[in-house]
Parts: sequence; C-alpha cells; structure tokens
Amino acid sequence: MTVAVFLIALMGAMALGMPIAFALLVCAFALQAVQGTPDMTIVAQKLIEGADNYPLLAIPFFVLAGEIMNASGIARRIVQFALACVGHIRGGLGLVAIFAGVLLAAISGSAAADAAILAAMLIPVMRGAGHDVPRSAGLISCAAIIAPVLPPSVAIIVFGVIANVSIGKMFMASIVPGILLGVALVVAWLWVVRKDKVEPLPRQSGAQVLRAFREAFLGLLMPLGIVGGMKFGLFTPTEAGVVACAYALVVGLLIQRDLKVSALYGLFVNAVKITAVVVFTIAAAMASAWFIAVSEVPTQVAAILSPFAGDPKLLMLAIMILVLVVGTALDFAPTLMILTPVLMPVVVKAGIDPVYFGVLFIIANAIGLVTPPVGIVLNVVSGVGKVSMTDVTRGVWPFLLAQTAVLMLLVAFPALVMVPLKWLF
Repeated sequence: MTVAVFLIALMGAMALGMPIAFALLVCAFALQAVQGTPDMTIVAQKLIEGADNYPLLAIPFFVLAGEIMNASGIARRIVQFALACVGHIRGGLGLVAIFAGVLLAAISGSAAADAAILAAMLIPVMRGAGHDVPRSAGLISCAAIIAPVLPPSVAIIVFGVIANVSIGKMFMASIVPGILLGVALVVAWLWVVRKDKVEPLPRQSGAQVLRAFREAFLGLLMPLGIVGGMKFGLFTPTEAGVVACAYALVVGLLIQRDLKVSALYGLFVNAVKITAVVVFTIAAAMASAWFIAVSEVPTQVAAILSPFAGDPKLLMLAIMILVLVVGTALDFAPTLMILTPVLMPVVVKAGIDPVYFGVLFIIANAIGLVTPPVGIVLNVVSGVGKVSMTDVTRGVWPFLLAQTAVLMLLVAFPALVMVPLKWLF
C-alpha cells in the first residue's frame, strides 16, 4: 500500500510537470497522510536538515571550477592535444573523442557540458573525414557520460550525501571503472570502423605534439592534483572543490589570461543557479527519504527483491537492470534522488559494500543519459552537432552495449572496484 502511494504521488506530480524537487516533496506529504500525521513543520524541518550538510559545499566550487575551465579555453586545448596525439591513426578521430572525453570528465564532471564541447569540435571534423555521422555522434554521446563517473563528479557527491557514504572513497573507487568505460569504447569503436574508408588527419610532428601538450598541461594537472591531494590526505573532497576553483581562477586569469575579469560575474551567477537547483533537489530528496524510511518503503522493496537476497551478485544484477530500465524514462537526477534512499537499506542489509554499490549505481544512471527516449545527452549532441535525434539514437547502440557490458563485468567481479580502492584510498 505504501509503495503504491509513493509511486502514485511521484508519477502524478511529475505527470503534472512539477520539477523533481517538488515532486519529492509531494511524496513526503503523501506518505505523511498515509501515516495519519500530516504536519508541514516536519517536512520543513527535514528540508532544512537536508540542505545543512557540510559535504554539499563541494558542489558550488566544483561547478564553478568547471565553468571557469570551459570559459578559459582549457577544454578546447585538451581536445587539440588529443587530436595531435592520435588524430592521424586510422579511426583516430574516434579515439580523440574517447581520449578527450576521459580527460574532460576529470575536469568538468558534467556529461551535458562535455557532450556539447565534443560535438561542436569533433562532429564537423569526423563528417569531413568521411566517418559515419550517426555512429560518430553516438560515440561522442557515450564518451561524454564518463563525466559523472570519474572524480570530481557532482553525482558522486550527491549520492554520498543522500546515502551517507564516504565521498572520498567513492571518488577513488570510481577511477578504474571510469577508465574501463573508456577502454570499452575504444574496443567498440575500432571494431565498427575496421572496414570504413576514412581519411585520417595529417600526422603531427613531435614539436607540434609537444606544443599541444604544453598548452593543455595546466588543464591536465588539475585532476591529478585533486586525486593526489586526497590520496595523500592533503585535503578532503569538500576542500578539493575549493582547491579546484582557486586553481582554475589562477590559470584562467593570471597564467593563460584567456579569461577576462568581466566574464567572472556571469560565471558566478551561472554556478549559483546550478548549485541552487542541485542543493534544493538534494534537500527535498533528504526530506522525502526520511518519510520513506519511516513508512517502511525499503522494507517493502526488500520483500519484492527477496528472491534475489540470498545472492549479492544476483541482487546487484537485478538492481542494475531496474536502474537501467528506469533510466529509459527518467533523467539522471530524478533516478538518483528517488532510488538512492529506497535501495540503500536493501543493499546494506544484503551485505553489499555501499561504496561498491554507489559506483555501479552511478554508472547505471550515467548509461541512462544515452538510453532513448529521454537520453538528455543524445539531445545535446543532436542539437549541437546538427544530427537528427533518430540518427544519434541509431548510432549510439554499439557503444551503449559496450558500456553496459562493463557494468555487467563489474557486477560479476566486484574486485575490479574494491581492489583498486584499497590501494588508492
């Protein structure tokens, strides 16, 4: 009964066009009504408690750092470096998209932003070289969704806050899976283009490659500095956001000088808007999560998943399939906000490591960004790259299946996540 009320309230609110934050608050009120104790004061109290969370301070700083990095041309330099390194190889432009996607992921943490950058810079070049355009757009879409997986990822911070899981451990545990997603794209791309007749770019000289590396070096240094600083205990994930923001400002304003002081106001305003939406949604999710727990929704979900409870791997497989299915209809944020408080108690009760579950959960949600019909990243690539949505959807499948195979591999072999974590953390 309670699960039915939760689903009806959620779907009904979203069907009316409510933003996810308000839909979650409607769920909280509905669950209160079922309990027979409607009290708006409790909802307001839990809403404030959800926003009053120290790790959330990392979000505005990482968002602002990404905005500054993009505005100062660092993302463009990274793509140019990737072109200089592998653009001359047969199918090299696809490798550029993957290489650049991984590097940008370690800077921006935003799949949509990375998709826009890669599509704008690479689709015209790949079209001119004779590559299949739908396939190229599909590859770029899947390269962009590595961003929510690799640190610094806002999605990981959000999950860590809602699930009360160490954000530092999540950052470290996600590095190897994120790289595996990129490797899977390399294998899939080389397979699908093996018979294509394309014209690679001219080989760059050693001096040109070195020049491109020098120009991109400061951008490449930031993710290494963040991961290294957390690895050696120099700062926490929250403090890493401040370091990233300060570093981006120094590089953009004082070293490369591509960023104008006059542009800072717009960047700050944009970062504040994004942060306000994210934090309010998290606060609403935390308030809803409290009522979900009190209403014993996780217990009822656990009963539904009880046939798989005896085998952690089978349970993880069932949950990942559930998340992938939900991801075809909901965007990343709603799926993350709705399912985290529902599934975490089930996972903990089954003895599954929360960090391991969190990494796979983030990957499954990221794959949802390129699964039709919603697929927000597909829409971004379609719009920026001037490719029809039908063509992008047709071209994404080989790469979508390759990344889904990585997810299934991580379900079958948890050591791929946990062993590197023990070394890195």
